[in-house]
Amino acid sequence: MAVITAAMVKELRVKTDAPMMECKKALTEADGDMARAEELLRVKLGKKASKASARIAAEGVVSIYVSEDGKLGSIFEVNSETDFVAKNPEFQQMAADGARLVAEKNPADIAALSALEVNGQTLEAIRTALVGKIGENMTFRRFKRIEAQGKLHTYIHGGSKIGVIVDMIGGNDEVGHDIAMHIAAMKPKALDASGVDAELLASERRVAMEKAREAGKPEAMLERIAEGTVQKFLKEVTLLSQPFVKDDKKSIADLLKQNGAQVASFVLFVVGEGIEKKSSDFAAEVAEQMAAAQKA
Repeated sequence: MAVITAAMVKELRVKTDAPMMECKKALTEADGDMARAEELLRVKLGKKASKASARIAAEGVVSIYVSEDGKLGSIFEVNSETDFVAKNPEFQQMAADGARLVAEKNPADIAALSALEVNGQTLEAIRTALVGKIGENMTFRRFKRIEAQGKLHTYIHGGSKIGVIVDMIGGNDEVGHDIAMHIAAMKPKALDASGVDAELLASERRVAMEKAREAGKPEAMLERIAEGTVQKFLKEVTLLSQPFVKDDKKSIADLLKQNGAQVASFVLFVVGEGIEKKSSDFAAEVAEQMAAAQKA
């Protein structure tokens, strides 16, 4: 039997938003297997135990650069401890310079990007100086460089908290902007079913089968029920299948077809996606939950 530590309980809580005692029960039942415990919580709690990837868990900005001809672009996330610093003009300029360097210099990774120069100073030196000046930690988190098959269209939302670049072949600027805006709103995981992670689909299938089993459905029907659930999930998380946010009577695939366009690829960054934000009241919550458990 695996030892269930407070750190494990906290990690599962951050991933799922489930109550602490439920997290402990799930980890115990799963013998310490974090992925299995998460599935057990999703079976029991449904959407309340959604993955943390949908939550914003850190501050900062997403910066986008696109060349004048719309053929080359980049998207770059820079994190800060507070939203106050994320609004600082020097911080935002550093992010913009980094995005431009990604597109123009094509660095291999964050370390290579940090070593590139802006006006005689490396990006890392600019970051270090800004940290010293403001007194708050800042990090270069991730970037993506895109060479377009068609033309790049962008959308920034929420004070640079969400950034989207879409490579669209055909169509026009209005359609490209609408598609980028839709992605920011609906946050698809992939262009179509072929781009969805196989393990994610396997997890959805297992959860669906367990829910059906707990609901008393016959074993012979479980596979069919699970497949229907997976197909519904794919429709919700793949761009081409999603209902268009401005007109839900048509899908994104319909919109593209009507305008003689197709999406070659897209990139979506949400600031702090998947990063655990510091919680000042976790200890108080633990104490409260323990007191409630003892009282019960």
